[in-house]
Amino acid sequence: MPFEHKEEHTDTNMILIQANIDDMNPEYCTYVAETLFVNGANDVYWIPIIMKKGRPGIMLNVLVNENLLKQIETIIFTETTTLGIRYLQASCHRLGRELIPVQTKWGTITVKAGFHDGKMVQYAPEFSQCEEAAKKHHIPLKDVYAEVNQRFLLKYQNV
Repeated sequence: MPFEHKEEHTDTNMILIQANIDDMNPEYCTYVAETLFVNGANDVYWIPIIMKKGRPGIMLNVLVNENLLKQIETIIFTETTTLGIRYLQASCHRLGRELIPVQTKWGTITVKAGFHDGKMVQYAPEFSQCEEAAKKHHIPLKDVYAEVNQRFLLKYQNV
C-alpha cells in the first residue's frame, strides 16, 4: 500500500459501513478483512455484540471512501452472512506521518511518526519488522521494541 499521509489532513468523504452478524463462522473474519483491505478499505474491525434474544454476534465495521462504496458493499454481501448494512457519514482527521528508518543491531527497522500542527505527537516501530527481528535473532519482541524506541529517540532528538 503506498504511503499517502505525509501531511496532516481531514478526509470528509468517508463512510462507516456496519453489519451485525450472528450466523457466520468466525474463521471467515480474517479473510473478509483482508479482502476488504485489498479492495480499498481504510479500516476494518470487528466488535463482539449481543444481539436480539441474547445471541452472541459480531459487528463488522468498514471505513471507506465513498467512491468505493459499491465495491465494498458487494464484498460484504458476498463474503459474509449479513442481510443488511448501515451507512454513517464520517470525517477522519489524520496526522501527518513520516516513516523513519532506525539502525539497530538486528538491521534497519522503520518507525512511523505522527505529527500534529508540525509537532511529533506519536511514534511506533513497525510491528512486522520488529516481529521478524525477534524471530530471526531468537530474542523477546519487547527487547526489539525497547531498542528501536531508544535509538529512535536518540536519532530524533539530534535531528
